[in-house]
Amino acid sequence: MKVTVVTRSGRELIKGGLELDESATVVDLQEAIHRSNVKDYCDGNSGNLTVVFKDLGPQVSYRTLFFWEYLGPLLIYPIFYFFPVYQYLVIKGRLIHPVQTYALYYWCFHYFKRIMETFLNCAYYWTFGSYIAYYVNHPLYTPVSDLQMKIGFGFGLVCQVANFYCHILLRNLRSPDGNGGYQIPHGFLFNIVTCANYTTEIYQWVGFNIATQTVAGYVFLVVAAAIMTNWALAKHRRLRKLFDGKEGRPKYPRRWVILPPFL
Repeated sequence: MKVTVVTRSGRELIKGGLELDESATVVDLQEAIHRSNVKDYCDGNSGNLTVVFKDLGPQVSYRTLFFWEYLGPLLIYPIFYFFPVYQYLVIKGRLIHPVQTYALYYWCFHYFKRIMETFLNCAYYWTFGSYIAYYVNHPLYTPVSDLQMKIGFGFGLVCQVANFYCHILLRNLRSPDGNGGYQIPHGFLFNIVTCANYTTEIYQWVGFNIATQTVAGYVFLVVAAAIMTNWALAKHRRLRKLFDGKEGRPKYPRRWVILPPFL
């Protein structure tokens, strides 16, 4: 069997192609490409086939990627709380309000949970971590009422726990061999919302902003909600297309997409 390896632009990468046995597997193909000084991972093992090669450069595992993404916000936020980063201001002393302490716990708990779950973009999380921490811990920060703080953090904490449970449900949808394909999420909030994990993620930051009340926090909320809504709409369309109720396939049930009662 002859295998032709080309780039995405159609240029032949390995002159003359590769000769493999008819019984060759993907592993055999990978090893043959590796011996040709072309390192890539590809799929397919029947007849004559063409492999499209794309050099992605040095790769790191997703665990490493997520770890560094979430480590930034976890470490940056406490810096603004514990260290005198506001010394350039002519302010004598600093009074730490309870809401600032609880905001620290809340923020760190969220990103510690993120790291524990599996370890966008590092700049996105690190920048917003600095942006929000700067204003919430500023010496001139004016806290909300004690009642509003308790309502905000209470609501947000419930959503944090719900978000964690949603991730457990999604993980359980995957088959042990990793070949489960798409399945209809079900159970808990997934019975009424397609992307309940995004729903709880957004609403937990609503709780945080009710408790802390900063422009920076609301900017983060709007940006995060916009990104996750885009993901949710794409996933909802994909699931409805896959599970259309035809040819024996189950029909995707009627559900909210991400933000009941709005979307």
